[in-house]
Amino acid sequence: MDVLRPPLIRIGGRVYRKNLIQEQAFPHEEEEDFCAGPSDCTDEPCDAFVVEETERGFQCRVEVPSPLYKYIIGKKGETKKRLETETRTSIIIPKPGVEGEIVITGQHRSGVISARTRIDVLLDSFRKKQPFTHFLSFALNQPAIQEKFLQFKEEVLEKCSKDHGVSSSLFQNPAKLHLTLGTLVLLNEQEIQKACDLLQRCKEDFVDQITGGEPLTVEVAGVEYMNDDPAMTDVLYAKVHMKDGSDRLQMVADQLVERFVASGLMLKEWDRVKLHATVMNTLFRKDPTEERNSTMTGKSSFKERESFNGRNILKLFENFYFGEVQLNSVRLSQRFSSDTSGYYATSGQLCFC
Repeated sequence: MDVLRPPLIRIGGRVYRKNLIQEQAFPHEEEEDFCAGPSDCTDEPCDAFVVEETERGFQCRVEVPSPLYKYIIGKKGETKKRLETETRTSIIIPKPGVEGEIVITGQHRSGVISARTRIDVLLDSFRKKQPFTHFLSFALNQPAIQEKFLQFKEEVLEKCSKDHGVSSSLFQNPAKLHLTLGTLVLLNEQEIQKACDLLQRCKEDFVDQITGGEPLTVEVAGVEYMNDDPAMTDVLYAKVHMKDGSDRLQMVADQLVERFVASGLMLKEWDRVKLHATVMNTLFRKDPTEERNSTMTGKSSFKERESFNGRNILKLFENFYFGEVQLNSVRLSQRFSSDTSGYYATSGQLCFC
């Protein structure tokens, strides 16, 4: 890497330079350490956050979800000690499991700023490694759709069960049929509330204008596969489109994701949201509760998968009609959960009507 052209990291709408360091690996992720070079206030955006002047020097507070405390503490407290030594600050962290603010204090403003910036970079790095906890979704589990889905499942097993890898364990739970718009890592109630508040602002800013305050009538018809070879399929999904032929559903999805990415609550994965309803997924074979976004092929997504031959399914059910559905809300759905209807528990929602 050219030291004159270091990699850039975006945090909270600002851009930071990442120092070239000697990375040290530990057996477990929670024991990873953080190393940074000497502080230099000229490298720090000194107006990026509030630094208060006190009788004893300077102070800065930062809200951090409790599950991330361990990454600032490090193995046997080494990360925290190193940060304090190199920036000449004191870092006070709440007790494990207790939500609160991390307080950075020091004699020099530049040291407090340096410590805060390094903590931000550290947290941003580890947050990206957390499994997602919530996702924005459109529910497709209306009774008529569920009935047609069960018919699809029955006919596939009747006509294609001898095809390699095809079994009943591959099929989605009909009560959880949905469209995923994007995934989020929300680690405490404050972050969940922030996402809920953003949903309501999106309703006021653009969703009402696109939908006209009315449900979107969508047809679910036809099946398609995700990967390149239909003989080795991992995800089979039902296609969706607006009944009136417009792109309003796509517009709502794309603009919602764009807004959530801009807020820092969601990572940008694609230029456009791929609107699809997963009906078969090889992840379900070992874990029926898995809700991974089928379009997100991360490092662990396709490990140890047993693909299935989807050629006959694609040929026989190319135009299978799952039905028509009225979409009247976007939900902030909680992963690995169920409500009384069998759908994912809802932490918040944006209603069109």
